[in-house]
Amino acid sequence: MSSGAVVVALDVGGTGIKAALVRADGTSQHTERHATGADRGPAAVVETVLSVAEGLAGRARADGLTPVAVGIAVPGVIDEVAGVAVWSANVGFRDVPLRDLAVARLGLPVALGHDVRVGGVAEARLGAGRGSRHVLFVAIGTGIAAAHVVAGSAYAGAHGAAGELGHIVVRPGGPRCGCGQLGCLEAVASAAAVGRRYTELAGTPATAADVAARAAAGEELAGQVWRDTVDALADGLLAGQALYDAEVMVIGGGLAEARAGLIDPLRAALRARLTFQREPRLARAALGDGAGSLGAALLALDCLKAS
Repeated sequence: MSSGAVVVALDVGGTGIKAALVRADGTSQHTERHATGADRGPAAVVETVLSVAEGLAGRARADGLTPVAVGIAVPGVIDEVAGVAVWSANVGFRDVPLRDLAVARLGLPVALGHDVRVGGVAEARLGAGRGSRHVLFVAIGTGIAAAHVVAGSAYAGAHGAAGELGHIVVRPGGPRCGCGQLGCLEAVASAAAVGRRYTELAGTPATAADVAARAAAGEELAGQVWRDTVDALADGLLAGQALYDAEVMVIGGGLAEARAGLIDPLRAALRARLTFQREPRLARAALGDGAGSLGAALLALDCLKAS
């Protein structure tokens, strides 16, 4: 790639789109954010995604740069080979051929990936997992999902649904999950679940960030909710380690903003549960909320190299 070549990268979330122009070495030349507008329906979201990508490609050319490929990351079940967003509750996609639509609109090679998997690739290659061959990236936000990354590549599974760590049942008979099961890790220990649980017990609205801050300040109720959350997460990570035997587990997402307030007790709780499993290094994600767009760019760059 020439020195003026850039990749158009988009990380599409339920509320916002994080977009960037990224050079071959992984550095961002330009970043911007847009509202997803999921309430307008999937067709409108698709048009927004294509318009944002087209606008970024135009900006690159206006700045004397050459857009050479497009990477798009979306949540849900993704068929990366076919370039189809099979299903995504957050943005309403169902069997959307997003790659072909983007190719037709921009006339560039396009790669479509899963938001957590591409975030995991970015963390493994350029972030907290750099230098490790076996990385398990765990994103704890509104939901919980994971990406198993080996030698810089994430594995999607036979049906594009690998890494759904949030749907391991850790509290049988517990709260009902959005998937319909009872006691999933996501229903117990996601950022949304932490805020919901505290609100139920305290009778006053609170976010997971509020709970973390109040627990750190010594509030008894917040401390109990936080300890329960850490215990559930440790049970989930134990299952993950038994399955994947990771060298490093990178913890990202909104809950990771608690920093040592989450990582330190989680490390101790996981260590106490290990029997035959080797203890993974536990690290907080290093790339923040830019990991998804950066990972989308890496996916596009990989496609260029493979072509």
